[in-house]
Amino acid sequence: MGNALGPAARRAPRRGEPLGNPGSFDELHRQCKEVFPQQMEGVKLIVNKALSSHFQVTHTVHMSTLGPSNYHFNATYVGDRQLSPTEAFPTLVGDMDNCGSLNAQVLHLVAERIRTKAVFQAELEQDPVAVPIPFQTHLSKFVTWQFDGEYRGDDCTATLTLGNPDLLSESVIMVAHFLQSVTSRLVLGGEMVYHRRPGEEGAIVTLAGKYTALKWVATLNIGYGGAHASYYHKANEQVQVGVELEANTRLQDTTFAFGYQLNLPQANMVFRGLLDSNWCVGGVLEKKLPPLPVTLALGAFLNHWKNRFHCGFSVIVG
Repeated sequence: MGNALGPAARRAPRRGEPLGNPGSFDELHRQCKEVFPQQMEGVKLIVNKALSSHFQVTHTVHMSTLGPSNYHFNATYVGDRQLSPTEAFPTLVGDMDNCGSLNAQVLHLVAERIRTKAVFQAELEQDPVAVPIPFQTHLSKFVTWQFDGEYRGDDCTATLTLGNPDLLSESVIMVAHFLQSVTSRLVLGGEMVYHRRPGEEGAIVTLAGKYTALKWVATLNIGYGGAHASYYHKANEQVQVGVELEANTRLQDTTFAFGYQLNLPQANMVFRGLLDSNWCVGGVLEKKLPPLPVTLALGAFLNHWKNRFHCGFSVIVG
């Protein structure tokens, strides 16, 4: 029997899977980190209020047993241009605490593939002028300002960040990121951190790689300053696990952590736990109370080496 395919059809190459955008450099280890519980202590009340489809405010009251208690007011504005369920532009976020410290972020989509972000952090400091205490004033001082520019192509992402630029003292921190999708599963890239200040100048280069399979993700960052490796595995719809290894050559320190997440959708509960090489054991249990817009969270953490134990309870409304 003759070949049913003609010569042209036999020579036609197979089309590979689309590569897709690799995302941002800061999110390489995101899936693994989301498995680990967030440290919590004391009592925290969070109230979210949507004033409109674009504007939302959040009130946070934290009564701490380890440090000073505080109050935070957060306001978020989200624009009309939505690229995905989690991305909308422009976005303005402001957060201020009871001490007057301010954190602000502005995210804007300059073009279809170019995104920009500006971050400002300011705090109040006491006026050094010697005056009676009841009449002492406070001065506003910028602690951090940062500017980001990101280009997202079909199969690559390039980012340039400037931190605390000061032309008078000729000091600046510059960070450059680049990620390239080599295949539909493999992403390679790198990071270069350059810093300059009076009498000091240097640069650190870090290489990165990420492999995404059907049910697991492996990520590695390695450079002169050390290495950061993570492994995430989704066993099923209920169980997810993550492993992290961080080695710092400057501090001569290596840490290992194992975390897991257990989802119980029928009970509206999520449990996250961790165990690390410093013999720290912890867990956080979250419980939603439908039809009320309320989420309760209870966490406890124990460090065996330092003989420290702290627990926390939080209520999220909205």
